[in-house]
Amino acid sequence: MSEGMPAWVDEFPGAVTVSGADGTILYLNDKASRTFEKSGGRAGLVGADLMGCHKEASRAAIRGLCESALAGKPATNAYTIAKGGVRKLIYQAPWYERGEFAGLVELSMEIPPELPHFDRG
Repeated sequence: MSEGMPAWVDEFPGAVTVSGADGTILYLNDKASRTFEKSGGRAGLVGADLMGCHKEASRAAIRGLCESALAGKPATNAYTIAKGGVRKLIYQAPWYERGEFAGLVELSMEIPPELPHFDRG
């Protein structure tokens, strides 16, 4: 288990990536490490700059999330992708420590080709 992370996060079936407020990658769970294996996995990415792993459009979205969080108006970035025939839900959001913006968390989870939607209200 990684220091400071609950044990269940390491074996969570979705990829969990955590970065600090300065953009340094702090943590990848087991799934994220396998997902980004070609980029070095956990050993090669923890401590690296998050921006170096993304194209300009993604860097702009990341900067926007950080700026919003620092301005006290936290935002999220959620979307779906298809890669290699696998559909995924990507969810990026700020995290906080003692009320202060501490960085970003990205969750990436495989989703079925047809995802049910329910209105509960």
